[in-house]
Amino acid sequence: MHEVSLASGILKIVEAAALREQFARVSLLRIEAGALAGVEERALRFALEVMARDTCLQDALIEIETPPGEAWCSECSATVNIMARGDPCGQCGNYQLRPTGGTELRVIEMMVDD
Repeated sequence: MHEVSLASGILKIVEAAALREQFARVSLLRIEAGALAGVEERALRFALEVMARDTCLQDALIEIETPPGEAWCSECSATVNIMARGDPCGQCGNYQLRPTGGTELRVIEMMVDD
């Protein structure tokens, strides 16, 4: 359950921004966790909710977006959508794919209160 360490990193990002920008409370936190990022959304959400107690993130609405995975196929030289690592190319069935999208985990937006 590496989502606890991911949530800890996200909380550090939020707290550093609060200190730097002098805000007291976050009302909305939007996170992007790509389909190929290896993140279990429910576990990440639970970890964030537990770790947010008594922080500026407490009671914030947490939205997690999951962009689809994309990969480049070395056999047919096409970029294809995949649901998970290890999926075959949707065009030729080849398994030698290089992920090109959907691998990111990042904070994309915060709405804050002073």
